[in-house]
Amino acid sequence: MATTDRDYYELLGVARQASEADIKRAFRQLAREFHPDVSDAPDAQERFREVVEAYEVLSNTETRNLYDRYGHAGLRSGGFQGGHVDFGNLADLFSAFFGDDVVFGARGGGGRARGADLVATVEVELVEAAHGVTREVPFEAAVTCAHCGGDGAEPGSEITTCPTCNGSGRLQQVTRSVFGEFVRTQTCPTCTGSGRRIERPCVECRGAGRVVEERTLPIEIPPGIHHGQQIRLAGAGHAGVVGGRAGDVYVEVQIRPDERFVREGDDIYATVDLTFTQAALGATLTVPTLDGEEELELPPGTQPGEIVVLHGRGMPVLQRRGHGDQRILVNVLVPHHLDDEQRRLLREFDERADERTYGKSEGLFGKLKSAFR
Repeated sequence: MATTDRDYYELLGVARQASEADIKRAFRQLAREFHPDVSDAPDAQERFREVVEAYEVLSNTETRNLYDRYGHAGLRSGGFQGGHVDFGNLADLFSAFFGDDVVFGARGGGGRARGADLVATVEVELVEAAHGVTREVPFEAAVTCAHCGGDGAEPGSEITTCPTCNGSGRLQQVTRSVFGEFVRTQTCPTCTGSGRRIERPCVECRGAGRVVEERTLPIEIPPGIHHGQQIRLAGAGHAGVVGGRAGDVYVEVQIRPDERFVREGDDIYATVDLTFTQAALGATLTVPTLDGEEELELPPGTQPGEIVVLHGRGMPVLQRRGHGDQRILVNVLVPHHLDDEQRRLLREFDERADERTYGKSEGLFGKLKSAFR
């Protein structure tokens, strides 16, 4: 008999028209949350029991149709009893906690296993990140042993099936509980998971089937990449065991700081220094950009903190069209040391100046708003 009269769809948090994939995904998430070995909640065991029962019903086409038509009463009249779930040898339950690779085995028949992934780092300049660059990335990786071809055995010697695990590489122990049958799997201690017994190990790799070597791979860094982003090189990681698929390499891109620029998203910021006479009279100065130096014309009356925007001169948008902007902050230099004649001239200028000379300033707050607009 069913142990709960709550709506099974409500228990799993799915709609009545949910697909099998949606139901499985919801079950895995709730199983992680309410398993008594994981959750400290006082009702975790009961909640987990309900989730298991709901999944047992809704994952089976026959019981789901019966429940959809007649509800809990239909299940009872049909002889359904909760708590005897068969997760396909508990594959769904184990994958809820450990992922499909553990459930179905990272190793297949004969000890075949996927190689591990690698992480490498490459440094580039900001200008290189703006235009894209190809770099050689060195790293150490396990590669298939050339002497034995990855078998781990000396050429010409015999490889037999492990008598302890019969070639599976694993030993299983089945226990029963209120939730059904649980299968505990462990690596075979005799063959250490390979499923094979090697009479004469390879003299080069000592039976491992792989050796470690220094490798260098070219990597194309796309324009607009951000600091800390990773680029995946599929199949370039550690070689698999006994012909298994190689792992991947994840290259983290680090962008060195550039004293000329500050990057914010796809925009870059720079500063330009003007003397107070240049700011008053106007000037043409050379400023740095990502494409090299460029002349910038500043009109008379340029104010301190003013922002000059070079549209489309920032970083390219990664894997999309368009560029950010370059924003140039004007810094007006005020002299620290004046001689007597310079002081006299400035005083004379100040005496002749009036309100029209200075006009009305936008103010610092307005300039800051314009800078980040």
